[in-house]
Amino acid sequence: MTAAELVGKVFLPLSLAIIMLGMGMTLVPADFTRIIKYPKAILLGLTNQLVFLPLIGFALAIIFGLNPVTAVGLMILASCPGDPTSNLITQVCKGNIALSVTLTAIASFISILTIPFIISYALTYFGGKTDIAIQLPILDTIIQIMGITVIPISIGMFIRRRRTEFAKRMERPMRIASTVIFILVFIAVLAANAEKLVEGMKAAGIVTLVLNLATMGLGYMTARLFKLNLKNVISITIESGIQNGTLAFVIATSILNNIEMGIPTGAYSIWMFITGGILMWYFGKRQDVDAS
Repeated sequence: MTAAELVGKVFLPLSLAIIMLGMGMTLVPADFTRIIKYPKAILLGLTNQLVFLPLIGFALAIIFGLNPVTAVGLMILASCPGDPTSNLITQVCKGNIALSVTLTAIASFISILTIPFIISYALTYFGGKTDIAIQLPILDTIIQIMGITVIPISIGMFIRRRRTEFAKRMERPMRIASTVIFILVFIAVLAANAEKLVEGMKAAGIVTLVLNLATMGLGYMTARLFKLNLKNVISITIESGIQNGTLAFVIATSILNNIEMGIPTGAYSIWMFITGGILMWYFGKRQDVDAS
């Protein structure tokens, strides 16, 4: 197993699962029931992720005049919303973790249906390649989501219910640990994929930066427009700009067998970690977020 495979298949999933466990220890069932009673935030977040994100990606591919392979790669990325990393960033930023987890889970499941449609259209529009059949590893995708998010969070919530005082004492240490793990994962991703990321920044650095800023900006503006509280604004902003790079890379390299189509995902991953880190630094030190 190469260093990149070790990071992507072992270290990253394990780290995120540990982070999800810590998040679960901050949640109670009421956090989720409140979301169900007030679905505006969920509907807004899903609309941004599943409708506007692919449209923005498509528009940028045309505006920047990307070559067909890079354009399809950008559309693959734009069709893969929802990543457990967004839950980590939301936690450190003191956003609505329950909303973030719910959006990640729902968007990930819905995208199983939308990804083939979006990518098939992109292949036809940009490359005229209509002979490639796209079949997602649905079972593997569901297992990945369950293993990294649902199961660890459920265990954390169980601990919170059975050992409430312990869970409360661990909230601050787990938040600090989450930040440290985030930094270590970022360094590991850079080190393990150095060559691919250099290629990605040259070929798609600017367009992926614009995509990241545009989607996060859209999330922030729409959440403010609908007068959501600050914790929900933070969650929707992050969910709108953090994509499932792992799934996008699998689709490009394993399903479509095209390494070059995975280059935009490599470039986007850098911007995603940088902008996410800035948000963690800005909101993480604020004292008024929790009360908003």
